[in-house]
Amino acid sequence: MFVIFGAAGNVGRVSAAALRRAGREVRAVVRHARQGDALAEIGCEIAIADLLDPASVAQAIEGAYAVQILCPLPHADADPATAMRRMIDVSANALRANPPQRVLALSDYGAEHPSGTGITTLFHLLETQLAPIDSQLTFLRAAEHMHNWARVLPIALARGVLPSLHHPLSKLFPTVAAEDVGLLAAELLLDDRPAKVSPRVVSIEGETRVSPFDVARTLGALAHRQITAYEVPRGEWAAMLHGAGLSENHARLITDLYDAHNAGRIDVETEISERRYGATALESVFASILARAAETSAVNADAR
Repeated sequence: MFVIFGAAGNVGRVSAAALRRAGREVRAVVRHARQGDALAEIGCEIAIADLLDPASVAQAIEGAYAVQILCPLPHADADPATAMRRMIDVSANALRANPPQRVLALSDYGAEHPSGTGITTLFHLLETQLAPIDSQLTFLRAAEHMHNWARVLPIALARGVLPSLHHPLSKLFPTVAAEDVGLLAAELLLDDRPAKVSPRVVSIEGETRVSPFDVARTLGALAHRQITAYEVPRGEWAAMLHGAGLSENHARLITDLYDAHNAGRIDVETEISERRYGATALESVFASILARAAETSAVNADAR
């Protein structure tokens, strides 16, 4: 049994589908029953679990051959870092108590740093907590997800300005499509060759690094309008993030992360990482986001 946590998310659903296509039994772990409908249709067993609830996590991994673990940042929590640390503790304790043969943890570029990287510091904690588990362990470190730009695309389309915390706007940074992360995760879980080292560290990013200028040009070409990249001044970050509804604690995690990005600390750890590259281009991801947004608008219009 292959157990996929976060199976309704952008990465997890791709991993679950790939494993089903390979003929494997998959237990798709979701938080709410309605999230499991599409996964059940492709033959997944559905498990409901809350990563803050030790009993439900322990039940979800029962009988697993392999587990793909994801501890997401709980955006709605007033103190998301504390909540994510609790998720990590619960997950690691469950896996230590009942270790499957294989564990793959979804992690981030920069996770080798113990401090000073905002959200990514939490992925360092995840890797540290999982390291003692008696399993064949893989850390799949992904570059920034292309889909993250979806948060500011409505602003860019409405105003013709794409706000960026990446400084300077000409700087190239690694990014990757969630679909490519999910496909590689499934491939690594299916790789039954004995690991040379454990934990095995694998990195993934897109074939081409991009700058905020590139992001703005790509969006503008798809939307058939001029989009200009805008370097949000460092002193305005907190106010902008608070205005977007983020708590003070959440905003601090974001600002610390982009300070680290802009200082060059968030990148692949070349000395130990096996490097992989995703084939999905930024244009493809943005086209999909825009298509879904158009479908949603059409549905809402019909409902009025």
